[in-house]
Amino acid sequence: MGVSSGASVGSVRNEDSGGAAESSVVGRISSAARGQGEQAGELARARAGDDAAFNRLVAPLRAELHAHCYRMLGSTHDADDALQDALLRAWQGLGRFEGRSSLRSWLYTVATRTCLDLLKSRERHAVPMDLGPASSHVVVHDVPSNDVAWLSPYPDAGLTDSPASPGARYEQREAVEVAFVAALQHLPGNQRAALLLFEVLGFTAAEIAAMMDTTVASINSALQRARRIVSDRIPQATQQQTLREIDDQRVRRIVTGYMTALEHGDADLLVAMLTDDVTWSMPPLPHWYHGLDTVTEFAVRVPLTSCGSWRHRATSANGQPAIGAYLWDDPTGLHRAWSINVLTLRGDRIAAITSFIGAEHFQPFGLPDSLP
Repeated sequence: MGVSSGASVGSVRNEDSGGAAESSVVGRISSAARGQGEQAGELARARAGDDAAFNRLVAPLRAELHAHCYRMLGSTHDADDALQDALLRAWQGLGRFEGRSSLRSWLYTVATRTCLDLLKSRERHAVPMDLGPASSHVVVHDVPSNDVAWLSPYPDAGLTDSPASPGARYEQREAVEVAFVAALQHLPGNQRAALLLFEVLGFTAAEIAAMMDTTVASINSALQRARRIVSDRIPQATQQQTLREIDDQRVRRIVTGYMTALEHGDADLLVAMLTDDVTWSMPPLPHWYHGLDTVTEFAVRVPLTSCGSWRHRATSANGQPAIGAYLWDDPTGLHRAWSINVLTLRGDRIAAITSFIGAEHFQPFGLPDSLP
């Protein structure tokens, strides 16, 4: 009797468990079906001229589409223009979307083609390292090179830490790191697009060939050439890997130490935080510095002593710790927005400082243009 009862109880439990699992699967299928039905309804309304429905459709994809445009173009401002143009093209061409691919794939096709069109008429965006070797002496009164299209910093608040899809090689924040985006600018447009669509977004070569109206063989060839060029220009360890190896508290200490050193004119504190092969560049200034001795001389002669009073706000740019730097302005009696300083770390030291000079960089980060 006892064994029979036990078997009966076990049987009931298994049936309950199976029923719960089946119910869970059915629930997920029903939820997915509802989601597809809702999207189909929004798509029908958008095709009928409802721009609010179109905005609701694209809203979940805006951040990643904007990041894609930034990677393609190397400029936050250009990415704004490209995304706006791409969404206008998509809105106007929505009747041609037949649903053979996902809405996401179709929007990436439109955005990629928009960026490729823009690249035909614009220079690639550079960093000072692209212009020539490091300066062997400090240039105190460096003059901006306004005839160069400069790389700009990117506010990464809308990006996730994970890959965009299971097939992607790079995480979303890895793919906006300064070294990676700077390396992309050395690729022709078709290679740049192929690499980003395959390695960053996880589309297949066949899907990319359809997007770019070419052959799979052409895409595979473009990928091989692009990988070779990019791998020669980026460090082995990404900043995301480095940041995972050191905890958030240590990162905050590095950022706080950098801000303190600049605000107090403390050269010893700053130098103690730098690697021996540190670099410091300041687009749009063409000169840049390499090595602890030269960078120290520059820091002592310019930002620590000659510039005046600094104030700072911590932020994040290009998937890296960053600081908004404000410089005292006598006429207004305020600290005015000066540069977004992006820190590249190696271990718990700073291996590179990229100071993107210009008040125009602050608004995308939600930073004020002045501090009292």
